[in-house]
Amino acid sequence: MSDPTLKEQIRHELTAAMKAGDKLTLGTLRMLTAAIVNREKDVLHELSDDEVREVASREVKRRTESIEAFTKGNRPDLVQKETAERELLLAYAPEQLTDEQLDRLIDDAIATTGATSAKELGKVMGLVMAQAKGKADGGAVQAKVRARLEGA
Repeated sequence: MSDPTLKEQIRHELTAAMKAGDKLTLGTLRMLTAAIVNREKDVLHELSDDEVREVASREVKRRTESIEAFTKGNRPDLVQKETAERELLLAYAPEQLTDEQLDRLIDDAIATTGATSAKELGKVMGLVMAQAKGKADGGAVQAKVRARLEGA
């Protein structure tokens, strides 16, 4: 028998959380399942494991943005909840690139495009993000690329 799909794994873990009475995991996985179903309705097909990972990655990003907003709003209770949800979701998102891997991608993209100034940020970003495929935060990549090009 073949390995279960990521969607089946999520469904199984949701059931286990329900039986265990784990409200945080249950709520987080229900939200992820809803996001997956909504994405399937948008694209009109069942999502592959990679597409499910992309959905999870978007949800991780949403949690990160919420954490920043709640931190600024002095809401430690909500920061804690969003942080816990983000940690759960990271298990389903693509593994993030290390700083070294990201630096290598940026160096390769700068060499390939021949970019020499921050005016060419878009060219480099396009190449890096195409290769990173959800494995790196766009904001962090942009900051690194900008710093590298301005220092060039």
